[in-house]
Amino acid sequence: MRKLLPLIGTPSGSHPGGRSALTCRYRCGDACFHEVPNTSSNEYVGDVIAGALSRRAALRAAAVVTVAATTGTAAVSAAAPQARAATPNATPTASPARTHAARGLRFTPVAPNTDDTVTVPDGYRQNVVIRWGDPILRGAPAFDPENQTAAAQAGQFGYNNDFLALLPLPGERHRQLLVANHEYTDEVIMFRGYDPANPTRQQVEVAWAAHGLAAVVVEEEHGTGRLTAVPRHPLNRRVTATGEFRLTGPAAGSELLRTSADPTGRKVLGTLNNCSGGTTPRGTTLHGEENFNQYFANGSRATDQRYGIGTGATERKWERFDRRFDLAQEPNEVHRFGYVVEFDPYDPSSTPRKRTALGRFKHEAATVGLTEDGRPVVYSGDDERFDYFYKFVGSKRMRHGSSRAVREHNLSLLDEGTLYVARLTGDSPAYDIDGSGRLPGDGEFDGSGVWIPLATATAHGAVSHVEGMTAEEVFVFTRLAGDKAGATKMDRPEDIQPSPHTGKVYVVLTNNTNRGKAGSAPADEANPRNANKHGHILELTERHDRPESTTFAWSLFLVAGDPADPSTYFAGYPKDRVSPVSCPDNVAFDPHGNLWISTDGNQLGSHDGLFGVATRGDRRGELKQFLTVPTGAETCGPIVQDRRVLVAVQHPGEIDGATVEKPASTWPDGPGRIVRPAVVAVWRADGCDIGV
Repeated sequence: MRKLLPLIGTPSGSHPGGRSALTCRYRCGDACFHEVPNTSSNEYVGDVIAGALSRRAALRAAAVVTVAATTGTAAVSAAAPQARAATPNATPTASPARTHAARGLRFTPVAPNTDDTVTVPDGYRQNVVIRWGDPILRGAPAFDPENQTAAAQAGQFGYNNDFLALLPLPGERHRQLLVANHEYTDEVIMFRGYDPANPTRQQVEVAWAAHGLAAVVVEEEHGTGRLTAVPRHPLNRRVTATGEFRLTGPAAGSELLRTSADPTGRKVLGTLNNCSGGTTPRGTTLHGEENFNQYFANGSRATDQRYGIGTGATERKWERFDRRFDLAQEPNEVHRFGYVVEFDPYDPSSTPRKRTALGRFKHEAATVGLTEDGRPVVYSGDDERFDYFYKFVGSKRMRHGSSRAVREHNLSLLDEGTLYVARLTGDSPAYDIDGSGRLPGDGEFDGSGVWIPLATATAHGAVSHVEGMTAEEVFVFTRLAGDKAGATKMDRPEDIQPSPHTGKVYVVLTNNTNRGKAGSAPADEANPRNANKHGHILELTERHDRPESTTFAWSLFLVAGDPADPSTYFAGYPKDRVSPVSCPDNVAFDPHGNLWISTDGNQLGSHDGLFGVATRGDRRGELKQFLTVPTGAETCGPIVQDRRVLVAVQHPGEIDGATVEKPASTWPDGPGRIVRPAVVAVWRADGCDIGV
């Protein structure tokens, strides 16, 4: 029987954001229990404006606020469009008839629950597409958790799948190419008898092989949404923490990236902690290296540079088995992680590339749009309390064709262009933002913003726009550049998705319980709640609807939490008709323009899940829960097609005190079997489109 829980409260034993202590240890190195890395004194622009100014006067003042451009100057134009939303938390006076849900959301919402399974709406079916350890390469053995080796794992699906991409496979009917990130490993629930203080070399090498990326062909069952992996397909591939990668772009070859093993500063082994990502119009995938800091031991002030690198031993003790993880021996190795990785899943012989022009920070994602003339625009959030979100605008146009010259040209698109960081201005006086989530006098949280240029890379070199930093320093120590430029401190920027239907850009802020604490930044109009444990989502409108614009309008689209909480907001939709949601993380769009939200660390007492919300029309803000994931798990990598939804079920069973011997979950294979992260497909039992 399903167990329903109260909607308010923090699960017992959880860390900030609702995660277990075990998740905090292995996923992010207990980031929330360390000092906040951002100690800069950046003022929120709304605080600079005199608190007694009226809204009209504040808007006039915004027109003359300036920020660093070529040395950094870019004016906030008074003509910048202002986002206007329905008044939050107000009872609609004349609501249109709401007899049907928004198209794409016509399903019975799943109730909050703590079931140890994937729960889907009535009338829907599901299957496990692929799970940790399933063999995908030729010669890889069947999964044997009691006798796992690095060689076996390197040919099998990796651990803790996060970002997912599902790409077309021309010429192979009913088949697609699935790409997945393998973010991190949790050795305590991977290895029987694991001793955290003394891991064995074999355990460490298996963990190296379980990190990274995977490409695997999947086949759809005719008439349903079921997907199954096709083992030993020529396009199947694993990339691990020990494979070869190329550093490209303006910082490649820099002295900051050179090590004793790589004096060129252009070749690096492995990719770590790949969280979310994106796909490019040319069929490659992007993968953000997020909490890379936790893998490196014996850091110092010189090697840290505001990235939270510890001064002692690491949780996994990898430094005992490879000197590159010991910064006392290889101080520059850590500078070779924290980038966006570009991967070509259609070419198994290709070398993945780390794109330094997109900056180095804890990339949650990297999502791509195109300008009208075909130049790439890449959005990315830095997943840390009080850190920033960024945009890269390329200077080269994408070419069409299949020749080698065209392919090589397109593979260089993310090496040349300008990297920007966001600065937001609220249009309400500072005294009107009290940290409670209470609406300001004008009835909405909104304002304008600018993209501040940090550095520009060209084929002939790079130019810094940040005083006191070289271009190489900007691209390697991007957080410091954001500090100097006066970027706005945000509540853990994660996924950022431009809508393919409207061009509006959605910025996901997962949570920040440090907001408003003594010594930390207070609430502001873009982050209006102190001790923000539920998170929120911003909606940006780039000026003139051009993604390369340097100005934008913004408003709060969704303020998460219990709908009964006065501080929550669902784009003006009646709050008694929405599902409770907490800690938004990854997002995706469906064919109807609805935004689908996966959660990480639900603070409302239920398991994490997947939610769909309408972004336009008279049902804008209607939010419904589509599924929940098992005990200890997080929902990742959503893909929503016409007739299929895919999610990555990450770290099931990752509950404090859990081990292989004492599992906290029996998903997906039942009692007596080891718990395994996996990818799940969901479809309608009648074969019709999702939510219509």
